[in-house]
Amino acid sequence: MITDWHTLDREPSLPGLYARAATRRKITGTTLSDSGLRCWVDVDPRHLAAYRKVCGFADNGLLPPTYPHILGFALQMQLLTARDFPFPLLGLIHLSNRIRALRPMGGVSRVRVSVQVQNLQPHAKGATFDLLTTLDDQLGPLWEAQSRMLCRGVKLVGEPPEEQLASSLALTEVDHWKAPSDIGRQYAKVSGDYNPIHLSAASARLFGFPTAIAHGLWNKARTLAALAVHLPAANVEIAVRFKKPVRLPSEVTLLASAPGASGDFQLMGAGDLEHMVGHWRPVA
Repeated sequence: MITDWHTLDREPSLPGLYARAATRRKITGTTLSDSGLRCWVDVDPRHLAAYRKVCGFADNGLLPPTYPHILGFALQMQLLTARDFPFPLLGLIHLSNRIRALRPMGGVSRVRVSVQVQNLQPHAKGATFDLLTTLDDQLGPLWEAQSRMLCRGVKLVGEPPEEQLASSLALTEVDHWKAPSDIGRQYAKVSGDYNPIHLSAASARLFGFPTAIAHGLWNKARTLAALAVHLPAANVEIAVRFKKPVRLPSEVTLLASAPGASGDFQLMGAGDLEHMVGHWRPVA
């Protein structure tokens, strides 16, 4: 698919996009738009510091490997609430996430963010698509991500592709932390992602959850902060599958293999409940 790129001169305004998302509740088609959005975005040092604090990252002079998701969030929102996008934003489920840090992200103050969707596939519960986000600076490609999203109720012809991501190396406990009842609201303030399922038990129940659940990308960010000494700073791909949600409040345990160019990890809850499984590998 050839992407029809549209370049914006400023970041979209989130309040208007949330209003648009709230009024879009129906599936309007089964074909993805070929539109993509691009915009130059500045890194705000104060906002970056707040993100580091919420997610547990040390200030080592590098952008945290998950922070580019925050830089691209407004563009993602505009793309997923556009009139030609066929699925309602509210109710989409984040199944997996894969990021690639291509070069060390130190001294980064301004980047060009690009977002697009592709790879519509059948799923046992509906259909999946990939939300792609990339960052470039003056030297070229810097970072890229693929978030696989599920829209329930979509009917496509064909068999769902198999997707496996399991730990194969020996894992040991490396960290343990609490996910407090307000972490969804804390993360929303630094990410812009005010999905009701993360904010309170009352708002989560409107979407079928008995209590608020932690953002999947907060779980990944908090995990990578804890694995900072395990991971290369660049030329690394970090992939996760989100399993059972982390209900708030909760305590979780991080298991990981030894530091190195490649490794595996798991985020576990009480009673061997598997919340997230992932790995890191050199970029192919």
